[in-house]
Amino acid sequence: MALKAIFFDAAGTLIKTTRPVGESYALLAKKHGMEVLPEEIRERFRVCFSSAPPLAFPGAEGREIKGLERQWWKELVKKIFDPYGRFVDFDNYFSELFHYFSKPDSWSLYPDTVETLAALRERGFILLVISNFDSRLLPILNGLGIVSQFESVVISSQVGFAKPAPEIFQAALGLYRLKPEEALHVGDSPDKDAAGASAAGLTGVLLDRSGRAVLDSFQCVRNLKEILSLVDRSE
Repeated sequence: MALKAIFFDAAGTLIKTTRPVGESYALLAKKHGMEVLPEEIRERFRVCFSSAPPLAFPGAEGREIKGLERQWWKELVKKIFDPYGRFVDFDNYFSELFHYFSKPDSWSLYPDTVETLAALRERGFILLVISNFDSRLLPILNGLGIVSQFESVVISSQVGFAKPAPEIFQAALGLYRLKPEEALHVGDSPDKDAAGASAAGLTGVLLDRSGRAVLDSFQCVRNLKEILSLVDRSE
């Protein structure tokens, strides 16, 4: 069956933070009276984020979601700082941190993002984002100038399911009445993106910019431009 749509993860695939997460957390923490090492916070973020509950709120009504998103992140950041003792100014710190990562200039595009999206649109593909993110993603993508490249942006906190749950992929497919075999999903997580998409019946493609992945189960690309060769071969 002909490929009709390409789905993309967002952070780590299309966009990245302008400076390392650990550095941003540590710089703002120092401003609020907590001194920590960026490399320690980077590792704490990795561990805590990977063990956090899904960023999704099944059954929540639209007006509740932004508050739930903020609380999800607040609990995560609290956990990150648990080993460092009492953080007296934590509430103000978190407010500034949450706002910081909502700004488009705190993010940047990977060098191959714009060219790849333009080439795929020229080929006539439906393009969507599927991301385990929150409501801040839309203004970020808009501020970076790429939101118009996508027919839809599917966000876990709004859909009620997070990757690798099949429901989030099914929700994206349903928007354009696509069959799973008509869509390819690209992302940087072996579990959430490549395995999640494959389990939902899509073609899961792992984006491994480091070149360190050793996988036999999925197709793997080193950069976004390699997606063009994949889709051209599928025609």
